[in-house]
Amino acid sequence: MRFAEQWSWCTVEAVSDVTPTIREFRLRPENGRVPPYPAGSHIGVTVLIDGQPARRSYSLVENSDAGTYRIAVRLAPDSRGGSRGMWSLTPGARIETSNPASLLEIDWTRKNYCLIAGGIGITPITGIAASLRRRNIDAPLHYAVKSRGDAAFLDELSALLGDLLIVHASDEGTRLDLDATFRALPDDAIAVMCGPMRMLEAARRAWNGAGRAPADLRYETFGSSGLKPTAEFRVRLKGSDTELVVPQNSSMLDALNGAGFEVISDCQRGECGVCAVDVVAVEGEIDHRDVFFSDQQKQDNRKICPCVSRAVGVVTIDTLYRSEAAHR
Repeated sequence: MRFAEQWSWCTVEAVSDVTPTIREFRLRPENGRVPPYPAGSHIGVTVLIDGQPARRSYSLVENSDAGTYRIAVRLAPDSRGGSRGMWSLTPGARIETSNPASLLEIDWTRKNYCLIAGGIGITPITGIAASLRRRNIDAPLHYAVKSRGDAAFLDELSALLGDLLIVHASDEGTRLDLDATFRALPDDAIAVMCGPMRMLEAARRAWNGAGRAPADLRYETFGSSGLKPTAEFRVRLKGSDTELVVPQNSSMLDALNGAGFEVISDCQRGECGVCAVDVVAVEGEIDHRDVFFSDQQKQDNRKICPCVSRAVGVVTIDTLYRSEAAHR
């Protein structure tokens, strides 16, 4: 593991709606301690889904209260149920959370930065924008939304960034042109972004097309973001008579581990590739939701990241990690 998880209890101190579909939660640790954490960090939470505990991950929003965590959750009807579980929380509720961790690894020594957020992807970008301002670095923030009414924390960001905040609202006809944006950046610039899968894939193509170093595009994704609706599908295990049903509210990784087929993992966000397993056959279509594999690797369908990726139909995989229970 790249970071050691430590879990503790928090109390939901306040809940507020920042848009019609995005709800903010302020969580106060019961031990009275919020450890220092880098901008762009996230925490894990244990949330009840259909009465069963499940773990989800949410980015930390810039917060002036050093004694609380601040997260925002978009209500996603086609997700695995985590957002519905979070939205059921009210002030006074208790929730178990992990210590903050970051996967973005931003190089803070550069002089030029470009920030990009799509929808709820604004959450980790808020802290990064504030950190750059504290360093007296003027970094533009491109914020892509369907409409300004869907833009969370718009007033806060406007006060922080002024003209450096550029809102691209689809209903206003101001879509974000990634090709032009990346071509206009200084040679030493780093782009930091978070958004849905389609946006991330488009950004990687535009970044590579601009001839920029791949390592200078730093990004975070959210595993509920796919090209297909989140629905139940089936997984078959090569060399076994086992066929597993992966429910709409569960990941393939959880289904495999729950059935005794132990698959090692790390980030569980589709970013590291540690959990990748071989694909033997597909009866339907794989919805690759990771950002680890290249476009060509996804087209080849030879491997899948079960922590976030899903399928329509049936996928047969080959995994070397099996418990004794799976042999019985």
